[in-house]
Amino acid sequence: MDALDILVRTLSVPAPMGPSRTLWQYHPQSDRHSKIACWGVLFDLLQTSALLRSHVAADKVNFGVNHKMQDFEHNKTKRLDLVLCRPGEDAPAHRPAPPVTLSSLAADLGIELTTRQQATLAALPAINRAPVGAVLVALEAKATMTEHSKAGPRLYDELNSSHQIVHASSNRALSVGFFMVNAADRFLSPNRNKGLARPVVTVHRQPNAAEHSINVVKGLPRRSGFSGTGYDGLAIVVIDMVNDGKTPVTLVTGPPAPPPGDIFNYDAMLTRVANEYDAAFAGI
Repeated sequence: MDALDILVRTLSVPAPMGPSRTLWQYHPQSDRHSKIACWGVLFDLLQTSALLRSHVAADKVNFGVNHKMQDFEHNKTKRLDLVLCRPGEDAPAHRPAPPVTLSSLAADLGIELTTRQQATLAALPAINRAPVGAVLVALEAKATMTEHSKAGPRLYDELNSSHQIVHASSNRALSVGFFMVNAADRFLSPNRNKGLARPVVTVHRQPNAAEHSINVVKGLPRRSGFSGTGYDGLAIVVIDMVNDGKTPVTLVTGPPAPPPGDIFNYDAMLTRVANEYDAAFAGI
């Protein structure tokens, strides 16, 4: 699976972010990291599920970005980072020319792909961005990079509201969460370094800080069927990011990252979601 490799490689390259458009690897006022993560998850899902590939090839399934989802039960709304969906009835007439595809989105986001990954992407059926009809899979990506303890309550509330709204809209839809947490012992916060000549470095007590955020996410509801609410798949990804614009971002595979086989491990999440998709949507 390629998403995590793509994520750390792409985040290693600084990009203009925030109101000042200063070059940063991460900025709390940018959704770049979320979009990169969601792009990678969709890339992996297409490689893993033959059924999804066939649906995409037949133009039965499209994707939407920052989709405003409204739940049927309570009339609440929330924007989801990425959704896999049935095309809306007016989709063909309202698609841009040329269409926005996974490939063109990679170019827009500055996704860093290896030669092998480029060839894999080219071999996949082109999935188009289109007006959203029925949502099949909804993906929410969140990150905690610094001030881990302070961010805990907000993190839980934001992630918890996502699966609630998805399943109050459609109990058959799959709600998927992707959480990225920083395990670096030092971090340059964009909010603390606005226009400063000498950088202010935030020191983290690790692995305690990352473990605190991980335990918050592990407490989120999960479900194993189509009744009730809870995440159908939930991945916790640990990275090491200093955010100084030059130190490469790396993936943490040892503690406190979920080990292979753990329900929160990314590969386990991706396999589960692909299997759930195959079981739930074989008849569309």
